[in-house]
Amino acid sequence: MTSPLVQALLAPEFALHLAAGGVAAAGFGVLFNFAPRSLLWCLAMGVLAVGVRKIALSSGLALEGASLLAGIAVGVAVQIPHRKLGLTRAALAVAGCIPLVPGGFIARAIIGLFTLTTRPPDPAFVAVVLHDFLAAVFTLAALGVGVSLSLQVFRRRGLDL
Repeated sequence: MTSPLVQALLAPEFALHLAAGGVAAAGFGVLFNFAPRSLLWCLAMGVLAVGVRKIALSSGLALEGASLLAGIAVGVAVQIPHRKLGLTRAALAVAGCIPLVPGGFIARAIIGLFTLTTRPPDPAFVAVVLHDFLAAVFTLAALGVGVSLSLQVFRRRGLDL
């Protein structure tokens, strides 16, 4: 029997997730006028971020913890190309983390809040809306902490690669 982690890595969906993450990150670069030579690096950062988070999720880590690890990985990885591209590390890191933004949680939380304005609050529904909102907030916070932590460590230590 193979472990769940190995099964997740060998699943065809894993490659699709990586490809979609890379395209989303590169699309963000196109949208915000990154230099054409930097789009490949945006794609690579998106693939890295999605891959790390997917592996961490398959290992049993919560979404927030997996997002923290992915943010750290992207923050460390952007040290390599930032000098060649003339992009700031933060811009490349943000592009790489775009595929990790929990849009589903955010959308459900916003729709739930609008729904709560039109009907009497049901405690079970309020709990679902609050869960979606908190999941989105903590996931975004974990991404931000992961990226900024690694960027600050490199900057403070003078490890400008």
